[in-house]
Amino acid sequence: MSDRIIAAEVIVTSPGRNYVTLKLQTADGLVGYGDATVNGRELAVASYLRDHVVPLLTGLDPARIEDTWQYLYRGAYWRRGPITMAAISAVDLALWDIKGKAAGMPVYQLLGGAVRDKVLAYTHASAWELPALLDEVDARRQDGFRAVRAQSGVPGLETVYGVHREASGYEPAKRGAAPVVEAWDTDAYLRHVPGVLAKVREHVGPELALLHDAHHRLTPQQAARLGKALEPADLFWLEDVTPAENQEALRLVRQHTTTPLAIGEVFNSIYDCKDLITGQLIDYIRVAVAHAGGISHLRSIFALAAVYQVRAAPHGPSDVSPVSFGASVHLGLSTHNFGIQEYMGYDALAHEVFPHAWSFRDGYLHPGEAPGLGVEVDETLAAKFPYEPAYLPVARRLDGSVTDW
Repeated sequence: MSDRIIAAEVIVTSPGRNYVTLKLQTADGLVGYGDATVNGRELAVASYLRDHVVPLLTGLDPARIEDTWQYLYRGAYWRRGPITMAAISAVDLALWDIKGKAAGMPVYQLLGGAVRDKVLAYTHASAWELPALLDEVDARRQDGFRAVRAQSGVPGLETVYGVHREASGYEPAKRGAAPVVEAWDTDAYLRHVPGVLAKVREHVGPELALLHDAHHRLTPQQAARLGKALEPADLFWLEDVTPAENQEALRLVRQHTTTPLAIGEVFNSIYDCKDLITGQLIDYIRVAVAHAGGISHLRSIFALAAVYQVRAAPHGPSDVSPVSFGASVHLGLSTHNFGIQEYMGYDALAHEVFPHAWSFRDGYLHPGEAPGLGVEVDETLAAKFPYEPAYLPVARRLDGSVTDW
């Protein structure tokens, strides 16, 4: 008789950030972990798993990953959406973890083996003023990174999505009962940021891959202006220039700039990505393994992207857990058109709660050779960090209206 799932449990823990983890156990004694974290809506996806998905899993054959994916996706009727797809992602990752452990192999070997020796990573450098930003970029280079995303303050504002006047580093989410409200001025941003990035490029020279994120704040016309203005800075990419829902907007941006474009971290299915990829309106697709149906669905998205010379560059903030981050590194090692992996880093406590085989060194990520995803959960330690509400900020224009992003 084939193995079967005998137990499923949802673990919510907050070692620096809130994480939702699915644990599956099989009759053969195997344990698999998946990530279902949705920033600011963690309890919604935890409930979705506990109340609607976990009861369906007992007795299923853990080896039938694709069949289980289709069963959960098509059986709910209400398809797609961040909560549904994050829940499916968690099951998918846990099943891949189990399959790797059953085979005694790391997951990337089950995906066809390595197509590269290591996965290029980028991280964040953020500071309010230019001199401090240059210092932060230098520090990230000292850490070994060959690619750095640079974000700065904007004159006249007090905060800029994760960048604060009196704080170093980058962290947009804040604990509390409601989101922090930030003032935003697009015109001031557009006047300021091209000069900042020009100075960063002058400081680092031509070799460092330099990235920047507009966080969905711009209209198509504003995004086109910014992309053109940033061409001398020779960016690796300009990310999230317009709200991702208006995908046709990328056509206008594309027509007016040769700056590479990246988008997709809020997408959760191949249908969100299809037109941007087939229309060749972007250069990098940013879907996250925790939010878009897990390894199984991302493989389909990345295969479509390969046909149109679009590269994969999954979202990798500190609010996806080390479980799905490890899965993303396995995908990166085994996906031909993989371009780069965001690595924002984790609180030290998160590394302790989620001991892992993946590692970073010399600018690259390595998945490790442990069977499965190579990430475990210290459940005793996880229980010491209960959930605390935390939200990304909401931005309002200077007239008090909420921005479009």
